[in-house]
Amino acid sequence: MPKPIASPQPRTNRERTEATRLALIDAARALFVSKGYGETSTPEIAVAAGITRGALYHHFIDKRDLFRQVLVREAETVAADIEAATPRQLTPREALLQGSKAYLDAMAAPGRTRLLLIEGPAVLGLEEVMAIDAATSANSLRQGLENARLGKGEVSLDALARLLSAAFDRAALEIDAGANAHEIHSAMRWLLEQALAPEPRRKSAG
Repeated sequence: MPKPIASPQPRTNRERTEATRLALIDAARALFVSKGYGETSTPEIAVAAGITRGALYHHFIDKRDLFRQVLVREAETVAADIEAATPRQLTPREALLQGSKAYLDAMAAPGRTRLLLIEGPAVLGLEEVMAIDAATSANSLRQGLENARLGKGEVSLDALARLLSAAFDRAALEIDAGANAHEIHSAMRWLLEQALAPEPRRKSAG
């Protein structure tokens, strides 16, 4: 006789809570991208997520708190994509180049550049957005620079990481605005390759 099909186990309270939280983040992300933070209301988000407004405030302090969680998830996704593109067997040099490309590829996801680079600083302030960035993709870049020994003993690694991060953000904005993605990718790779190139030896006198 065929075995009876087991009925699915009911979800735990923790699973239901997490599912509601994710539904809110998904609904909020879609509205923040399509309408902008300022034009999106919490009742709209609740309706889009299929829950009550009271449930929204059970999970998040306010709209700003929900927006911050949307940004954290976006930044974590970018960092995860970079990590996936840089397996351990790569040399530090190639890992830095591959990770840089992965960042620009990840930022090409619809709405992500607007959320992280435009709406984020305007809503949360630059300092808070930089803190989110420092814990995710910017940390990946700094680690890549350190492993590749870029600027070792010559410049501040933290300053170099911040400046290169700003360059990559500008590249992502350029692509989002319609610039040729291949040209931007090539230019950023060239920039890193110049920094990674060994210093030419000076000819000895005589």
